[in-house]
Amino acid sequence: MWKNKNFNDSLLEWYDRQARALPWRVSPSSRREGVAPDPYRVWLSEVMLQQTTVATVHAYFDKFVTLWPTVDNLAAAPIDEVLTAWAGLGYYARARNLHKCAIAVSTEHGGRFPDTVEGLLALPGVGPYTAAAIAAIAFDHPAAVVDGNVERVMSRLFQIETPLPDSKPEIAAAAARLTPDTRPGDYAQAVMDLGATVCSPRNPACGVCPWLTPCQARRSGIAAQLPRKKPKPEKPTRQGRAYLALDGAGRVLLRRRPDKGLLGGMVGLPGGGWSADVPVELAPPFEAAWIDLDVEVRHTFTHFHLKLQIHGVLAGHAAPLTKEDLWTPRGEVMNTALPTLMKKALKLGLPALDHLITEQRRLG
Repeated sequence: MWKNKNFNDSLLEWYDRQARALPWRVSPSSRREGVAPDPYRVWLSEVMLQQTTVATVHAYFDKFVTLWPTVDNLAAAPIDEVLTAWAGLGYYARARNLHKCAIAVSTEHGGRFPDTVEGLLALPGVGPYTAAAIAAIAFDHPAAVVDGNVERVMSRLFQIETPLPDSKPEIAAAAARLTPDTRPGDYAQAVMDLGATVCSPRNPACGVCPWLTPCQARRSGIAAQLPRKKPKPEKPTRQGRAYLALDGAGRVLLRRRPDKGLLGGMVGLPGGGWSADVPVELAPPFEAAWIDLDVEVRHTFTHFHLKLQIHGVLAGHAAPLTKEDLWTPRGEVMNTALPTLMKKALKLGLPALDHLITEQRRLG
């Protein structure tokens, strides 16, 4: 059954009719007319789509290609500008690796992406999935592309009941067996579209699926139950502290975090003590009469929940700074490349600090 050419033809015929219109994608009809995908746009979209939804990525992708239309443009951009444009997408290591990869492609490959999986894997931040996706979609190589949508489709098609992540090798092998030599780029996008629009997680629309007949899980009546997943361990809760300082000119003290570790290289409020990935920094950034603002910021990362206590002070003058510190005008601070956690901390902390300052002045 799996060697039948009509099997993949049915999916590609469905894709020709139902392909999603995405700003980084060349449509099946355009590809038939000879329009080739831009490897830069394919790479950029694939990096953005990791751990992020298509709906969220749309605006960020448009922003990036407007600011930096080519990989050479992105390579020449200051990293702070890239981080500012990325702010809100999360997983900020992706943005740093994105910039490093652009520099490598621009300086080491003359602005042209390698066209093989092996060459792509040598680029900074490009793993097996991204390399396969670029090779297939941008260069039409028969590389097996396996994202979450493809995992779901393959699990149901072959009725793979081993829970994820243990089933990943079996799923990858199944995806590789089905990947055709003809139109592999369109095929890769077709399977992803199938998972996103028809073979959905909770209510698969089996009646309109081009693979309705061969789907083993559908025949067994367990399609909606697959893929099975191991129970996730309960996320621990960590405690942290952040320091919010305003100087006499109404500027906010921000500090750049170390390049390595969670939120690496990002700017935010000084503090720490909540992650083993970065140096513990419980002491305040300078000596002052710091006061607990009675503000607790709650935020969830991939592996843990965080409760962040905010301490504040009005500094009469700009205290001595390290090279990682900067006083930022209050009106500009929310336009800085801040991670979501720090935006939450400022939105809650600044009004509380304003109230504290007002009360202190009222009491003389």
